[in-house]
Formats: sequence, C-alpha cells, structure tokens
Amino acid sequence: MRNFLSLADVTDLDALIQSGLSAKANPFADEQLGHHKTIGLLFFNSSLRTRLSTEKAARNLGLNVMTLNVGSDSWGLEMEDGVLMNGDKAEHVREAAAVMGRYCNMLAIRAFAGLTDRELDYKELVMNQFAKYAGVPIVNLESATRHPLQSLADCITIEEARTKSTIMPARPKVVLTWLPHFKPLPQAVANSFAEWINARAAAGHVEFVVTHPEGYELAPQFVGNARVYHDQDEAFAGADFIYGKNWSSYTQYGQVLTQDPSWAVTMDKMRLTNQGKMMHCLPVRRNLKIADEVLDSPQSLVIEQAANREWSAQAVLKEILSSLR
Repeated sequence: MRNFLSLADVTDLDALIQSGLSAKANPFADEQLGHHKTIGLLFFNSSLRTRLSTEKAARNLGLNVMTLNVGSDSWGLEMEDGVLMNGDKAEHVREAAAVMGRYCNMLAIRAFAGLTDRELDYKELVMNQFAKYAGVPIVNLESATRHPLQSLADCITIEEARTKSTIMPARPKVVLTWLPHFKPLPQAVANSFAEWINARAAAGHVEFVVTHPEGYELAPQFVGNARVYHDQDEAFAGADFIYGKNWSSYTQYGQVLTQDPSWAVTMDKMRLTNQGKMMHCLPVRRNLKIADEVLDSPQSLVIEQAANREWSAQAVLKEILSSLR
C-alpha cells in the first residue's frame, strides 16, 4: 500500500481487518517497523479520537510523531494551482508538501468539506495535492468525502461483535441511519461507511441497508447496491447493527432539509432490531441524535468502536511501513 486515501487503496480488506485485530491482541509486535522513521499529522480541522488514536498507533509501531494544526501552527496553505496569491494564504501546497515530505516518511491529513461547492469538495483537492507534491505516502484522517480509518475501525468492530455473539447470524444485517441535527454536517463518514460495508456485503459477510428522509440520498457511487428505505422502522426490523450518523443533503448540497426528531434512535426503535448493537463514530449529541438509554445500554458499541480507531490506524500504518522497506 502506497497511500491510504480510500478503500480503493486496499488490496485485501479481510486481511486488513485481521491485522487490526492482531494489533489489538499484541500492540507492540511490530514496534521495530517504524524505528528511525517519522510521521507528520496535519490537521486542517479539529480532532479528538483521530488525533489521539493515530498518534498512539504510530508510537506502537516505533514511529516518531510530529503534529501540526495548519493555519494556527503554520501559514495558511493555498491549494489551487496557477493562482495569484494575493489573499490570506501565505504558502502554496507545492512548497509546503514538498518540505514536509523531506522531514517525514509519511503524512497523515485531516481536512473537512466546505459544504458550499459540491464539485470542489468531491475533487478532494487537499488530499490529491498532498499526494501529488509530498513525495511520501499520504494517509486520509478524514477528507471532504471519506473517512476510511473510521470505516476500517467500524469493520473491525462489526467483525469483533459478530464473532462474540451467540444470537447474531453469520451474515448480519447492518443499517446506516440518518440522524437529526441542527446544522449541516459533511457526508464523509456516511459515504465511507457505505463504501466499505458495500464491499463487505459483496463478499457475502453482511446485508446492508441505508435509511434516511427523502432528500438525503447519498451520492450513487457510495450507495452502491444497498437497499434504501425512507421508513426508519421498516429498515430497523431485524437489524443486528445500527450505525447512526447525520449528514447534510447531497442533492441540495450542504443544506439541512429537516430536523425531524422522530429520526433519533430511542430504545423503542432498538426494540425493532434483533437485539441490535448501536454504533456511532462520535462525538454524539445525546438525546438529539441518540437517547441516553441507548448510549448507556449494553447494546451500545460506541466506546469500543472508538477504541478500535487505534487498531485501524495501526493496521494501515503497518502496511505502509512494510512497503517502505
């Protein structure tokens, strides 16, 4: 693996999931891989789990870690080529990425969608410009359209829960549900989860369903072959995993079309499932998106899911480090 920008960079998803589970069982088995190597973590947006889990995973592998908050710890970066730089951006990504690539053996980058220009966001300019100019492997810590490290952690969590359960079928039903929120949020997590779970469904490991109000359809390339329902109760029936996430409209890009509170996940909704497990990438606004009684119940996997972010990052960094030898 050279870069980790999306699922397209993964050659064997089953093996990557197992690598994450192996790292969880023995975190320091490969601590010599990163000896005398450095990873730079660049944050254009705030972070809690992504920053801490990636730093921890990198150190488990023996890597030196440098973290930079772009714009506050550094100059603002211009991403577009061929522009007259007479605005608020003092440095171009061409120079910045090239210099960072001299300091680091790999770079990991977090840069959210702007949610005003769909075409620009879906070009993935930040990730692609760094991949073009850095000269070292690039890891996606969440981009405008995807969050692949989160999706790998989600796959690890589902596999782990499936193998531990005594009531879950061999091919569990996984439901991605839209949740209400008062401000527009990116489609990245939902897109990425759909992309990865569609791959698991194609391999026969899960059944995949997406449910959301009308107007919240995801981009077709991410929905794939998932069954889509506008009736949340119907989608929840017999489900083994509920994955909750808010996203703004793709078709009316970046807009909030409804804040319908009936789409929040309550224990009554969870009773429609097959004693289903509740997942969310966090942070979650309690009682707006998911009720306290669900988040605090044994059905909630949100803490274990967040903990597995360390092992998804470690699996990816290990594979990239192995290719640098």
